[in-house]
Amino acid sequence: MPDSTAHLLVDGRLPMTADSLLERLAGHGISITTVSHDPVFTVEEAKLVRGSLPGCHTKNLFLRNKKKRMWLLVCEQDREVDLLALGKHLGAGRLSFGSPTRLMQYLGVIPGAVNPFAVVNDGGGAVTVVLDRAILDQDPLNFHPLDNAMTTSIAPDKFLRFLALEGHSPVLVELPLPAA
Repeated sequence: MPDSTAHLLVDGRLPMTADSLLERLAGHGISITTVSHDPVFTVEEAKLVRGSLPGCHTKNLFLRNKKKRMWLLVCEQDREVDLLALGKHLGAGRLSFGSPTRLMQYLGVIPGAVNPFAVVNDGGGAVTVVLDRAILDQDPLNFHPLDNAMTTSIAPDKFLRFLALEGHSPVLVELPLPAA
């Protein structure tokens, strides 16, 4: 018998759906554009299915340290990331990737659908959003809206407003960081 709690957030709620997220953005007066496509699980797959969708395309890394603190790094899709240097810069120590179970419990998404909109599921503020400052110079920004079969485009200022409204104002970093 499957575990019926496998897809619940740490606080016992069900994760928000993509449709609910899009309604929430509209309710905040945040304009976006969303397109559907085949599900993608990697940056390489996303490059193949998105066609000529303009703007900044990102990779989003769900990270944790030995003390079980969590971060969501959002950077340009082709940016190389030195996790050792990032951990040192954040004062986090050694960072590693968070497990799929932890990802579902705190952000309510599966691997391949990791995105900064998922902070809507982190009501306790357990995950710190870390943005590569360079993405904010591009318009629009493109993220999965909790579903890796969709891409939502949003202006950088609207994205920052969304994060603030959700209680997840980001830590800004300039990647690449000097090697640790």
